Amino acid sequence: MKPVMLTTLREMKQARQKITCLTAYDYSFASLLDSAGLDLVMVGDSLGMTMQGHDSTLPVTLEQMEYHCACVARGVQRALVIGDLPFGSYQQGPAQACDSAARLMQAGAQVVKLEGGAPMVETVRFLAERGIPVCAHIGLTPQSVHQLGGYRVQGKGDAAAKRLLEDARALQDAGAAMMLLEAIPATLGQQVTAELSIPTIGIGAGMHCDGQVLVMHDLLGL
Repeated sequence: MKPVMLTTLREMKQARQKITCLTAYDYSFASLLDSAGLDLVMVGDSLGMTMQGHDSTLPVTLEQMEYHCACVARGVQRALVIGDLPFGSYQQGPAQACDSAARLMQAGAQVVKLEGGAPMVETVRFLAERGIPVCAHIGLTPQSVHQLGGYRVQGKGDAAAKRLLEDARALQDAGAAMMLLEAIPATLGQQVTAELSIPTIGIGAGMHCDGQVLVMHDLLGL
């Protein structure tokens, strides 16, 4: 089977074919997911909770993400590998984000994911202009859990929904290759998906996103 590329995902969106994604953190599980036909394998900083036992993703380091991206990439032949930029590795600005993204891509990630709306627009543009594919992550952004007051649904109410939609448009215009929507009302997930030309991947964002992602450990009940 042909490797999944960003053009593949755009074609799937246009054809209304659902995109599948699960997280993986090591060679063995990445190989299993790839052989099962998953379109995307995400090396999530969720490993801080599922693999390391932390109560948030905040302690995960860039070095740890490099290691896990390399392990996963060796197990994948077809799926597109997405690597999370961990907390503290990109918030200082575009230059820091570019250095961190380059390290994940050298480790084997084909797309990097970062969290945040409007404040991340210039960073996304900086990366995209330099050939680094970005998955923008909006809605519930776990790296901002303390600011958000916990793991709560975002985009509730007209003002919050409008702001999230504006963020989505701005990130797409800045060059984001795809967008992850987490913990937002299903109606808002549907609206964002309809308005964007780039693929949307949902987790707790309703059935109308272009694709769905789950944390593998949640799927397995671990």
